[in-house]
Amino acid sequence: MIAPPEVLRTAQSRVACDGTGPGLPAALGHPRVFLQIDESGYVDCGYCDRRFVLIGGPADGADQSQLPDHPAGASI
Repeated sequence: MIAPPEVLRTAQSRVACDGTGPGLPAALGHPRVFLQIDESGYVDCGYCDRRFVLIGGPADGADQSQLPDHPAGASI
């Protein structure tokens, strides 16, 4: 397995992803999706593969390249 392209740590179990970062126009991203982090402690965006890791959760501090893709919980 390879590591996800970007890992963001968050204190919230429900996050939104639009594929952009600070200072980037929304036109360069993807439709905004809301993702729910479950008991695994992380979730991947189905569009851009950005990984959101719950701070203090089971995946926090783990080797992200060893964790399988987990795109469950996406909603528009």
